[in-house]
Amino acid sequence: MQIQEYINSGILEQYCLGLLAKSEQEGVLAMCTVYPEIKTELAEIELALERIAAINAIAPKASLKQQILNTIAINEVITLENLPPTDRYSDYQAWLKAVEQLLPSQPFEDFFAYPLHHSNKIEQTLVVTKFGVPKETHEDVIESFFILEGSCVCKVGRHAYTLNAGDFLEIPLHEEHDVTLTSPYVVAILQHRLI
Repeated sequence: MQIQEYINSGILEQYCLGLLAKSEQEGVLAMCTVYPEIKTELAEIELALERIAAINAIAPKASLKQQILNTIAINEVITLENLPPTDRYSDYQAWLKAVEQLLPSQPFEDFFAYPLHHSNKIEQTLVVTKFGVPKETHEDVIESFFILEGSCVCKVGRHAYTLNAGDFLEIPLHEEHDVTLTSPYVVAILQHRLI
């Protein structure tokens, strides 16, 4: 086989793009060990593709890093000593496991609240309730609900959000909101971020 024909065949580009079957990939690597020209050409193609990717790269949102870190933290064990802030990436099963020893035994009273965390930036409370929340507005805290068990509908302004286990909803400042239960009870983490 002519080396230049092999280089011009497009197989090296296909290799770099991950389009070859395993046996074909092994063939390219074998050719690189036998023919230095092919190895050099492969390196140049890889470098060219890297340059193209860099030129066409789109800068991610500033919040993406924290979203990725929060997603990775799903595998982290959550305990009462290391409670992270809740958000839409929080793992409700990990949270439920962390607070299970605090849950009242059934039958529940109509309302149970247990303070979990309090700092100058955030307050978290475990809530078990059989009734909803009447209309309210917050001027100085950003309130959020992270549902661990049960379901409810939260009306925020003119919008209604159905929340089930694992759902998170943050209420904007100055927005009137209320909560109506759609299950016999709800277990949730009520979080206030202090402004």
